[in-house]
Amino acid sequence: MDFSNRYIVGFALALCLVCSLAVSSTAVALKDRQEANKKLDMQTQILRVAGLLEADASPTAEEAEAMFADVETLLIDTKTGDVIGPAEDIDPGPVIKAAKNSSVSTETTSTFAKGARLGRIPNELKVMKITSPGNECYVFLIWGNGLWSTMYGYIALEPDLQTVKGITFYEHGETPGLGGEIDNPRWKERWNGKLVYNSAGEPALNVTKGGMAKDANHDVDGISGATITSVAVGYTVQTWLGEEGFGAFIKKEAK
Repeated sequence: MDFSNRYIVGFALALCLVCSLAVSSTAVALKDRQEANKKLDMQTQILRVAGLLEADASPTAEEAEAMFADVETLLIDTKTGDVIGPAEDIDPGPVIKAAKNSSVSTETTSTFAKGARLGRIPNELKVMKITSPGNECYVFLIWGNGLWSTMYGYIALEPDLQTVKGITFYEHGETPGLGGEIDNPRWKERWNGKLVYNSAGEPALNVTKGGMAKDANHDVDGISGATITSVAVGYTVQTWLGEEGFGAFIKKEAK
């Protein structure tokens, strides 16, 4: 059976239209579920780094929502350290987008200006304050330039806002088995109990080359074979907990 060019083109267009409608309908139908799963993942990451969940725990949406009754999401002014008010949600997307869409000052010395071009830290950031009795802490969103990717995560500080309670990364593209070990629970445990600031109130939390940690209070032993990624994590933490990031809020809240 011979087919004319008109028939072939018409059939191809009809097939494309049917497939497009099917994909679009599926995307719309699954949108609410995708948003719910995204929210659950963010809640789980925050609860884990705050020590409210075990590293391998996977709560249901109802369980996570119940645990989040003890989480206050604050919107803060990075310049003054003042709490502007409660944040609408925990979604880090708007904050990250605002940073990436902003210009980078040539005078900036933070990790944002060191090749990553991630943008200027926004004037408003979100802080999660955990109020669960016996588990009180603060959780801060962090991200920075790794060896191959942008690393997104959270760091939790004890109520003294000086001692690390936990750190985690929920998204990155570092080399599996090397830089990807920043997500290894054994390496993340090395951060627990470390002090963020020195006696002068300056960020002193530091990641060294593997086996080179000397200061028990401030040095975190890096991942062997992944020095660049390890040190990049240290720079990222220093930036976010310094005066460009959450520093003003931490100083004011710690008083």
